[in-house]
Amino acid sequence: MARWITAPQRTVLAVAVLATFIAFLDGSVVNVALPAIGRDLGGGLAAQQWVVDAYLLTLGSVILLAGSLSDLFGRRRVLFWGLVGFAVASALCALAPTAGVLIVARGAQGVAGALLVPSSLALILSGFTGSAQSRAIGTWTAITSLASIAGPVVGGVLVDTLSWRWVFGINLLPIAVALLLLRGLPADPVRAAGARIDWFGAALGVVGLGLPVFALIEHPRFGWDSPVIVGALAVGGLALAAFVVWERRTAQPMLPLGIFRARDFSVGNVATAFIYGGVAVGTFALALFLQQGAGYSATLAGFAMVPSSVLLIALSAFFGRLGGRVGPRLLMTVGPLVAAAGFLLMLRIGDQADYVTEVLPAVAVFGLGMSITVAPLTATILGAVDSARAGIASAVNNAVSRVAGLVAVALAGSAGGAMSAATGFHELAGAAAVALIAGGIVSGIGIRNPEAGDTTTTLSQSHTLSGHSG
Repeated sequence: MARWITAPQRTVLAVAVLATFIAFLDGSVVNVALPAIGRDLGGGLAAQQWVVDAYLLTLGSVILLAGSLSDLFGRRRVLFWGLVGFAVASALCALAPTAGVLIVARGAQGVAGALLVPSSLALILSGFTGSAQSRAIGTWTAITSLASIAGPVVGGVLVDTLSWRWVFGINLLPIAVALLLLRGLPADPVRAAGARIDWFGAALGVVGLGLPVFALIEHPRFGWDSPVIVGALAVGGLALAAFVVWERRTAQPMLPLGIFRARDFSVGNVATAFIYGGVAVGTFALALFLQQGAGYSATLAGFAMVPSSVLLIALSAFFGRLGGRVGPRLLMTVGPLVAAAGFLLMLRIGDQADYVTEVLPAVAVFGLGMSITVAPLTATILGAVDSARAGIASAVNNAVSRVAGLVAVALAGSAGGAMSAATGFHELAGAAAVALIAGGIVSGIGIRNPEAGDTTTTLSQSHTLSGHSG
């Protein structure tokens, strides 16, 4: 047994990894099944798009509420209902007789997935301390990153050998294992007397996140000047403003705004927005250019990024452990700069996009940079708040990264023009590099390392900041 982890901690880490892996895998596995789903259920391109978008929309809309529920009711309980809900929704997807039923079931999967991710990270935060916590988050990052590789591969094999329905049915096996392991976790703490759900804040949060996410997903279909898109953005923006006002004034807020007074939490989320916005626009541009410009097949374009995922899997635990020893500031500064260098190397990619000499070196440097970045970034953001608020802290960070990615891709789709020429791709790759450089600069200036020998300073200080901020 590894010295840094005990048997109970191994169970905690296994549950956290499995729960998150399930949610991440289902976000990537379905893409390769869309043509088969369309042939079987019909509905055209719009139905196929909504099979993907329904999951993203509900996941992004509900994630703040899910983080709050995790803090209020306990990680084990929320994970249990998330796993059960995901199992039921997956079975409905696998058995769906029509495209409409499948889309509704995918939306239900997104709600259940929102329950899984914040609770999983919060479980690690409460189960590990000090350098072991950083190492656990690195391990979590490494293993859950397999979903990005395994999704298309597993999906392709199941579609070709069995049926697209098995893409959803296969979820039931890891869910069963996770539920079995969940029984070995200690019971959740007793719910605080008088604690209640902030239902009005939850509703404002769902509308405030959901409508802008809808607009960002659907603007290619409707156009930015469509009343549907303009109205969704306007109502969503008003709901978010009302959400902030309400959370400042209510006695038991869903999102205690005081957690943003924790410097590393706020700075880390700003860095997250730049970093994941840059990653989203850069990888989007590369995948599109390789197919439309360089003539790669969809399969080859997908596999082009595999080396970066392999590096992330291989090195995340190491850099998580290193961040626990030397502090996160150096790694959170250097990592995005190295990832930016990967996108700058993509400026060498010509119209033919030779993989070995042009694409692979850039992808490898980008993967190394993200390996340096991800685990210390996650550990810093979650470690900056009291463990009792870990669920909502994780939810905020997930929402920031997802919305930043959606915004970046939406802007890239509008500004990138025809991606059949290398010049258009180079513009977006350069923009991605600039965003990552900004993320590194923000981290270098704003992140503070914990005091030497004191792994609880930030947590104890932020405990006083995580309550009502009004």
